[in-house]
Amino acid sequence: MIAALVLAHEFLAALLSPDSNTPAVLLLCAALTVGLLFYTFHLPERIVEAPEKSRSAFLRERKDAVYENLRDLNFEHKAGKLPDRDYQQMHAALEDEAAGLLAEIEKLESR
Repeated sequence: MIAALVLAHEFLAALLSPDSNTPAVLLLCAALTVGLLFYTFHLPERIVEAPEKSRSAFLRERKDAVYENLRDLNFEHKAGKLPDRDYQQMHAALEDEAAGLLAEIEKLESR
């Protein structure tokens, strides 16, 4: 316990000695810390938001993603990376999702 106090006293004496650059280094570290905290947590006055998407635009994007997933699934199955059972299950699920998306897109466009 006493050794720890002596060590802490020597450390503080070295930090505060008049011939060291420690106060300048501490000031620089404090300024850097304040700057980083300000940069991290400061909210800009104007926040730019993305334009809102319509339901039909969202459905079209989702349809494109499902079709791409179907293409990837077919490629991986032909490459032998997927067993037939898994391929059939995933293919059926993606086809059902695509059919639902197409039906909803058609319903929105028929209005």
